[in-house]
Amino acid sequence: MNKIPYYPGCTLTNTAKNFDRSARESMKALDWELDELPRWNCCGTVYSLASDNLINHVGPVRLLTHTQELGQNRMTTLCSMCFHTLKLANDLVRQDRDKLEKINFFMKAKDTDPDYRGGVDVVHLLEILRDEVTFDAIKTKTTKPLKGLKLVPYYGCLLTRPKQVAIDNVEQPTVMGDLITALGGESLYDPFLTECCGSYHTVMDKGVVVDKADRILSSAKKKGGEAIITSCPLCFFNLDARQKDIKEKTGKSPEMPVFYFTQLMALGLGLSPDVCLFDLHAVDPRPILKAKSII
Repeated sequence: MNKIPYYPGCTLTNTAKNFDRSARESMKALDWELDELPRWNCCGTVYSLASDNLINHVGPVRLLTHTQELGQNRMTTLCSMCFHTLKLANDLVRQDRDKLEKINFFMKAKDTDPDYRGGVDVVHLLEILRDEVTFDAIKTKTTKPLKGLKLVPYYGCLLTRPKQVAIDNVEQPTVMGDLITALGGESLYDPFLTECCGSYHTVMDKGVVVDKADRILSSAKKKGGEAIITSCPLCFFNLDARQKDIKEKTGKSPEMPVFYFTQLMALGLGLSPDVCLFDLHAVDPRPILKAKSII
């Protein structure tokens, strides 16, 4: 079995357990083990754009150091925000040795603590599925095809921006759509696939998110989509839980299920729906799955 160091991050051990569990079980079915990093910490959530704010990069660089100390040269994560923060922080210290030296100094509690040397790669699980597991292999192992299910991939901001961290084509990513196809579902293109969902405005200004989520969901419906898939817990919340707020504001109810790509992978690979923890969804996806005879 292949094994790779895995950083779950804070949200996947809390409100996005459905993402974490479906990923672990799906990868086991594909002969891969997501080996959780020991002593992991928060990545910092948002990459700091201030050039002199090095302390904000200590969190992600410490995680890279943990991976290095395991004797590994790469790590994976699922959350788009964690991936984005880790990848950019890694890119920063690889390009600026002076900043790396200062961050290593900040991390040291004692002289024997290791320095990060910049040799760890950060890869998203979608990249592993595409480049190493391969979609052909996933297609071969799919025992419960997502036949008849029309899905709209939603990437959000952080999987393809900026260009140096993008996991796919910046303007027209296809990796999630290709995964859907391998699992026997139908992937639909939508022009809002990389549109921002409103992100953390959901805390400060819910109305911004309601408007953006309404546009994204409405566009997906117009394209014939029956559900949306994503890789970001915050995008998931804004598109799933905020549907009730859209109804309150507009009087219309989108009633569009939102999936993590790992949940659909679990179903396609013939795993029990229990690993998907659908009870954590605001919009229950089980009726559409039952209607398509997927569960």
